[in-house]
Amino acid sequence: MLSELVAAAGEAAATSSRLAKIDVLSRLLRDAPAEEITPLVGLLLAAPRQGRLGVGWRGISSVAVTPAAEPALTVTDVDRALDALAGAAGSGSAAVRTGLLEDLAARATATEWDFLARALLGELRTGALAGVLLDAIARASDRPPTTIRRAAMLSGDLGATAVLALTGTAAELDAVGLAVGRPVLPMLAASAATPTAALEITGEASVEYKLDGARIQVHRHGDEVGVYTRSLADITHRVPELVEIVRALPAHDLILDGETLALDEDGGPRPFQETISRFGADAARELVLRPWFFDLLHVDGRDLIDEPLSVRIAELDRVAGDWRIPGDVTADPETAETLSREALAAGHEGVVVKAIDSPYAAGRRGKSWVKVKPVLTYDLVVLGAEWGSGRRRGWLSNLHLGALDAEGEFGEPGGFVMVGKTFKGLTDELLRWQTEHFPALETHRTASTVFLRPEIVVEIAIDGVQRSPRYPGGIALRFARVKHYRPDKSAADADTIQTLRGLLRG
Repeated sequence: MLSELVAAAGEAAATSSRLAKIDVLSRLLRDAPAEEITPLVGLLLAAPRQGRLGVGWRGISSVAVTPAAEPALTVTDVDRALDALAGAAGSGSAAVRTGLLEDLAARATATEWDFLARALLGELRTGALAGVLLDAIARASDRPPTTIRRAAMLSGDLGATAVLALTGTAAELDAVGLAVGRPVLPMLAASAATPTAALEITGEASVEYKLDGARIQVHRHGDEVGVYTRSLADITHRVPELVEIVRALPAHDLILDGETLALDEDGGPRPFQETISRFGADAARELVLRPWFFDLLHVDGRDLIDEPLSVRIAELDRVAGDWRIPGDVTADPETAETLSREALAAGHEGVVVKAIDSPYAAGRRGKSWVKVKPVLTYDLVVLGAEWGSGRRRGWLSNLHLGALDAEGEFGEPGGFVMVGKTFKGLTDELLRWQTEHFPALETHRTASTVFLRPEIVVEIAIDGVQRSPRYPGGIALRFARVKHYRPDKSAADADTIQTLRGLLRG
């Protein structure tokens, strides 16, 4: 019953104890029928398995029906309704979606509809992050958490991993590996202040340019090529030039990791916003993208993720040497510093220092990869915006910025902790965009401020942090300014309050 899922989600949200959350969710998963596990996981993560449903805040907030008096919906009922929503297309589809939403709301109790509305909008605050669910799946299936985590990262599908863990054999779970055409979660990097400091963490490393581009993962099987974003969205049809480049490489099967960006007339990098605009539906095709690959996860039947970076680089040079990102393998700090200066002089962000003996840890942010930028930049979430004054009167201006509380140190795991405000770096174009788009994410407002659902990610440059009792995390940003918005990232990709607090020790 949907009511059982809603009750378990409420119980998980009511406790700040990670172990208690895991216990509640593991019992729910253990009792769920096999066919309901995948949709159940999707609802708990506020990421339905159907993906884009064509439903937004305005559509859901406009639903006005009398709710059911008693619970009657099953998770399967909801899943079928979401299938119908996802399938609505063409002329008259908006009216069809409205009808489907009204029917679903009328069949749900008030409590169930509140849960479903928040799940569809991606704002379910149960603290049931992927990490908590991974541990809950491990407990429910009596499988090692490391095995569950690896299967989820390599499949890119937590729901499918849960089904396999709970209904399959240990051997089947262990056998989950890379599959060409199925994107995996990207490996992530920690941060350091200088290349020398990064080398102290990694030891001998591949020191590579850090581009201000968009992360891509490219899969090839014969002439079939798929291009995916860091969030695993399929953008193949929007980047034909990247498809043709990879199709011409001397291999049959490939999984490549890299970045792409557009260059100006002088060969320098164009602004990030111009690059990311190519991923949109109304992209300007005259803006040509170029790939820079920095890792190779699979080649012609051979998985490389457990091989050291030195092996992966050698294979990458062999099959895609002309499209390699600039860099060098070194343990010498001066060589690393020189590479960083060269990258900056070429208009790039800095360097990434990667331990030469490290495997590819899909979906993990460890210390094997360390990014170095001369200006500290962090991805934060917009929690609100204040109405401007003077020449900015009538525009939403000063941003309220939040960092992800991944560990639940200041509240629920997965919540956001305010760390500062800024209006610096906001152009008139951005001010107009904010004023137009922010109200759709509004949760409430005061006379001065519009508060938002934590969905929009913005890259902020800072000079550091300082201790401050003003904000709940105990720190405040120093000289924060907006670099640009990151539509390629979700709120779950934001930097953490723990990372920012670590700057106090740095």
